[in-house]
Amino acid sequence: MARFRFPRPALFAGSGKRSSVLLGLSPLLGGVLDPQGPAASGNAQILLNAVAIMMAIVAPTIVATMVFGWWFRASNKRATYLPNWDYSGRLELIVWGIPLLVVLFLSGVTWIGSHDLDPARPIASPTRPIEVRVVSLDWKWLFIYPEEGVASVNEIALPAGRPAHFSLTSGTVMNGFFVPQLGGMIATMNGMVTQLNLQADRPGDYYGQSTQFSGGGFSDMHFLLRALPPTSFAQWVEDARKSTKILDEDAYLAMAREKAAAPRALYGSIDKALFENIAARRLLVETPETE
Repeated sequence: MARFRFPRPALFAGSGKRSSVLLGLSPLLGGVLDPQGPAASGNAQILLNAVAIMMAIVAPTIVATMVFGWWFRASNKRATYLPNWDYSGRLELIVWGIPLLVVLFLSGVTWIGSHDLDPARPIASPTRPIEVRVVSLDWKWLFIYPEEGVASVNEIALPAGRPAHFSLTSGTVMNGFFVPQLGGMIATMNGMVTQLNLQADRPGDYYGQSTQFSGGGFSDMHFLLRALPPTSFAQWVEDARKSTKILDEDAYLAMAREKAAAPRALYGSIDKALFENIAARRLLVETPETE
């Protein structure tokens, strides 16, 4: 299957109609139906099952409408005309019974899927998941690797085939974290931490975005998720550690106060308590509501 390529920033810059249309279509273009991980595969299967269940009533209804229109045409003298007909128990059973069965099937699919694909539910794997902490800002994404001691902006690197556990919060307003080909859209909220488990089954570059409108720079709220072979991921970590940038409280506040898009960047050293302080609102960033 063809992979979705990370769009050039120019396509998503600004707030014009072109960027809005592309952002609206990106989940479809990004491969909701081209899953590259267990969570996305489950989501796609639920979607296909729901469509198949609904088509079981939609397709016969469309065909019956055309057949009835053709059979009861004015020129067909064999069609039975019943001007005084007003009720049929059998017809009522069909009219109400079939939609009821459809609703029951859809409910069952949704009920089972919502439990099996709970974002906080760990992905079964013999390997321990990598920990990534996510902070949404105006209008950029900050990713912290507590075990590796590095951080990045607008870029996630993960080892392919290994689960990743995300802890997510927001330094400003509410956003929505979503990687269409890996599944698991989830909210990032100020003063709260949400949990998400994802896995990329094979190496590749995957487009990620925010699904929650967050202001004038919303069109810049996208990022690149790079699923790398284990050796390449280890090299990425080493390259990040060589960066002279330090992510401490002062660096975070400076970044958060700059309400603008940011290029991809790496931090070679981090304050290990930074994420907890952000989530606990000990490091408040002024927003339009508080200014």
